[in-house]
Amino acid sequence: MKRRQFLRHGLTSPLWRPLGAGAALLAPTLAQAQFKIDVAGIGATQIPVGIGDFVGQKGCPQQIADIVRADLVRSGQFRVSIPGGAPFTEQGPAAYAAWHAAGLDAAAGGSVAQTPDGHWIVRFRMWDAVKQADLGGQAYTVVAGDLRLVAHRIADFIYQKLTGQRGVFATRIAYIDKGGRNAFGLVVADSDGENARAALRSREPLMSPTWSPDGGSVAYVSFETGKPVVFVQDIRRGVRRAVADFRGSNSAPAFSPDGRTLAVVLTLGGESQVYLLPSEGGRPHRLTDSGSIATEPVFSPDGQSLYFVSDRDGSPQIYRIGRNGGQLQRITFSGDYNVSPAISPDGTTLAYASRRRGDFQIWVQNLASGQTTALGDGPNDGRPTFAPNGQIILYSATEGGAEVLKTVSIDGAVRTTLATHGQQVREPSWGPWTAMI
Repeated sequence: MKRRQFLRHGLTSPLWRPLGAGAALLAPTLAQAQFKIDVAGIGATQIPVGIGDFVGQKGCPQQIADIVRADLVRSGQFRVSIPGGAPFTEQGPAAYAAWHAAGLDAAAGGSVAQTPDGHWIVRFRMWDAVKQADLGGQAYTVVAGDLRLVAHRIADFIYQKLTGQRGVFATRIAYIDKGGRNAFGLVVADSDGENARAALRSREPLMSPTWSPDGGSVAYVSFETGKPVVFVQDIRRGVRRAVADFRGSNSAPAFSPDGRTLAVVLTLGGESQVYLLPSEGGRPHRLTDSGSIATEPVFSPDGQSLYFVSDRDGSPQIYRIGRNGGQLQRITFSGDYNVSPAISPDGTTLAYASRRRGDFQIWVQNLASGQTTALGDGPNDGRPTFAPNGQIILYSATEGGAEVLKTVSIDGAVRTTLATHGQQVREPSWGPWTAMI
């Protein structure tokens, strides 16, 4: 049977032909491009919160309070200001009456100091201006390189205290960039796109990065050997290994929730089919079996089933199958071309790229009711990935002729563009919560 190709957003696209030999593992280095963040829209209700300048931060390599404010603004759920009056630290004084009169629901402040051995001590506390209550605080002693992470942790603390949901500012994203002498890069960055570091540079195409559940590794596809091969790379140490290098094409890796198994797409039997194998590498076990393409697998959060894309009904649609096989269930019916499935952490929502009237947009589908909603605005959205708390979707898009990354809140109210200068950015993957500090 003649092999078919998914012409866009698929895994056999002509855009991904190998260009020649060469790939370089890099010690973490700053990527040349930095993100410019633009926020559009606001949440249904914004919480007014004041974030004071941290006392002592002028001599600090990172402006902690500024990063905290930017995180909260980017979420779209907060109206952030700098409280007036006398400076205050994590020790106060708590100016409840003044804060409440200024219309604040909460206020936060802190201090930064350097130790004789060059470490930085960051202290922080927040107060409820309405209930006149101390909401707690945090203290960290870190090296300079961890100061941005500390700021993200503080923003997560505020977010959780005021919304009741765990924040995701201290998580990381991975993506592929294209540009420069080594044409392709596997890049890891903070959730706001800053602190970007290239884990790998290659003259050959790289694609399909996906995080391990513990946040320590990223699986991806490289063409450096002349064909697509799946690698898993330790992000902290830079060590990597080929885990799927079988005859034909090896693509579309996805970790199981326990991290022990990888779903991959292989062409051992001719057509692209989904296989399972140990994440350390080993013998693959075929999961799907048909004369049609099966690709882009992702595990359900409980690990008991997988979602994947197939053209078995004439056009690419999303299906579900049990981890041990069994009967298939078609999931998507609206739209003539539905690809790149992503499942929310609670297992209730499917996000995917759907072609409608010639444009690709990000859609979400309630898996219980089947109701679908458009979140992206096209015309070339792709590769959605959920934040660990399920409240934000990160995806690739085109804007002004450039490939960029965008985020959208799960209700569609808040949109963010993370645009780089001089590089094309694609195929994002949002990493899990980790305990790095």
